[in-house]
Amino acid sequence: MTPPPVFDDWMRQTLDQVERALEHWVPCDAPAGLGDGMRYGVLDGGKRLRPMLVRAASEAVQGLPEAALRAGVAVELIHAYSLVHDDMPCMDNDVLRRGKPTVHVRYGEASAMLVGDAMQALAFEVLTPDGPEVPQALQARLCGLLARAAGHAGMAGGQAIDLAAIGRRLDESALRDMHRRKTGALLQASVMMGAATGSADAQALAGLSTYGAALGLAFQVVDDILDVTQGSDKLGKTAGKDVHQNKPTYVSVLGLQAARDEARRLHEAALLALDGCGLPDTTHLRQLADLVVDREH
Repeated sequence: MTPPPVFDDWMRQTLDQVERALEHWVPCDAPAGLGDGMRYGVLDGGKRLRPMLVRAASEAVQGLPEAALRAGVAVELIHAYSLVHDDMPCMDNDVLRRGKPTVHVRYGEASAMLVGDAMQALAFEVLTPDGPEVPQALQARLCGLLARAAGHAGMAGGQAIDLAAIGRRLDESALRDMHRRKTGALLQASVMMGAATGSADAQALAGLSTYGAALGLAFQVVDDILDVTQGSDKLGKTAGKDVHQNKPTYVSVLGLQAARDEARRLHEAALLALDGCGLPDTTHLRQLADLVVDREH
């Protein structure tokens, strides 16, 4: 599905803003080649879905643009750090990411570990500027949302479950819990960080939270489908690795067609949540939901 022209322009503008901000804030002069590894791991690649969700949610609540940009960059840095660590031999042992060798292949395992550590710290540095562009109360709110999504209750906890589940059969409930943490938490946090930059009542926040949760799971279901239906050249990462590593996925648990049906159900749930949130314009959030479910890589 080709995005409508106006949305396509909005996406290009957002991608350009985020790329320029990453280029500016990710250092090239960190000691002993660390900056080179950081820039290799996060620049010039990726869908930038999380920063787009931050911006779309911020615009829906008439939020502060500078705060939204910093939040989008921060969440992208957390996502990039997680990929660097997940790809390492002690985790998924992958050699291809975003169409190029993974960071540990290019720079070595020890350097890759430090690259991830440094990007995680930089995310919170970006969220806490010394100037007035992001009020201190908002800084604290954004840091809290991001930390909870990335930590034991979110992404890191989900990865721990994922590693422990290798070779085991999970039921749908356990699989959903794993992916709600591993993938969904950071996507949901992207929406809520955008919402935090503006003014939203309880109804709007509840609707956006439900939207983010549904979209986060939908993204993972589609990822599992693409892992068995697309090649590595299309995905920019190693295809079929979950099957090879005997990991439970939505396709292995539900079957391919049922997984496709689940992605559509979650897509509908996300749109229904937007319908009920009471915000006057959620067009870009709706279009991002369409993009997540209809994507081919």
